[in-house]
Amino acid sequence: MNGRVLVPLTDSAHSWPGLEHALERFPDADVTVMNVVDPAGAGYGERSADATADDADATGTPAETLFDAAGELASEHGTTLDTALVEGRPAEAIVAFAEEHDVDAIVMGSRGRSGVSRVLLGSVAGTVVQDASVPVTVVP
Repeated sequence: MNGRVLVPLTDSAHSWPGLEHALERFPDADVTVMNVVDPAGAGYGERSADATADDADATGTPAETLFDAAGELASEHGTTLDTALVEGRPAEAIVAFAEEHDVDAIVMGSRGRSGVSRVLLGSVAGTVVQDASVPVTVVP
């Protein structure tokens, strides 16, 4: 695939296999790594990667830290990434971004949440699969 691939990414270890998969399976694609900041605190992952200065450490905001790590991984695969930091409800933001940016596929990890949090808030990956107008690959 030479198209555009969107990879939602969080600080959860469960979201990283999606990026690994995208880099391995779509080496010629334009890959965008996306982090969603949910103002309500229910982000895609264990917790929202809130990009406020109060939470920043010496290396930058949590999103910048994620993007730097993702860039290093992409470099190991001989490629580069685009990044996007958006605000909103995670599943809705992922689907909207894909539609607005002519994304050809979405690749994401399957277990950003666990336990009661997953039951109460639902599965972001499941909602993206249902609502996206492009193919979605969910990586365990």
